Amino acid sequence: MSTLTQKLKETVDYIKKEFTTEVGVGIILGSGLGNFIDEVTIEKEIPYAAIPHFPISTVKGHGGKLIFGTLDNKKVIVMSGRFHFYEGYATQQVTYPIRVMKQLGIHTVLLSNAAGSVNTTHKVGDLMIINDHISFFTPNPLLGPNDEELGPRFPDMTEPYSKELINKAIEIAKKENIEVKQGVYVGVTGPTFETKAEYHLIKAIGGDVVGMSTVQETIVAIHGGMRVFAMSVVTDLGIREDDNVITHEEVLQAAKEAEPKFSLIFKELVKAI
Repeated sequence: MSTLTQKLKETVDYIKKEFTTEVGVGIILGSGLGNFIDEVTIEKEIPYAAIPHFPISTVKGHGGKLIFGTLDNKKVIVMSGRFHFYEGYATQQVTYPIRVMKQLGIHTVLLSNAAGSVNTTHKVGDLMIINDHISFFTPNPLLGPNDEELGPRFPDMTEPYSKELINKAIEIAKKENIEVKQGVYVGVTGPTFETKAEYHLIKAIGGDVVGMSTVQETIVAIHGGMRVFAMSVVTDLGIREDDNVITHEEVLQAAKEAEPKFSLIFKELVKAI
């Protein structure tokens, strides 16, 4: 048994003592999207600090609890607050909760994030379903020895984001009269926001939005054989004519304003899974 496998066993054993119900869907909430918890009928909350081997979120706009409950009669686990490489965590720590979810029986993960856009057709507050990503600017979380119990050495990334779930989300958005975009998410390390030249590079290589999370979680989820759906809230525009300074407070505010639409799509998508 590898060290990672042993740690996972200890974490999962602790969680199962606290919450015994089988769960199939896991949700990770991004910056400023914590109010989604209001949609969940909470049955159990576990602070990250109480969970063996779990990191602790240090970023404003991210909670620090693992929440168990129901969303329209579907059992879910919600991470109120995620972990980032820029906080000083190793990629294996950033993605550790995904491994835990897999061991708890979760087959589908829904990821959300706040992102800056380089697509000139986007505006602040837009929702963008991620249909692909570029992860070259962040360390791959699968570097190092591979544990075959957790997944294959060379996982295929042809369809990192489930086309089936994307189509369901588009149907939901159309039914609810919510405009959604689709596009490519470019993952970077942060914590600095990008320079103008970097924004133009991201656009040139085919990116639509850029952010500091999600891609590493997706890679580990695919490694573990899970389905992934991810959606960004556009909270700032990277390519623009003015020289306005981007602040984290503005990012949180933009995410908060877009949250009702985001919450509705996630809620209905969970119901459809």
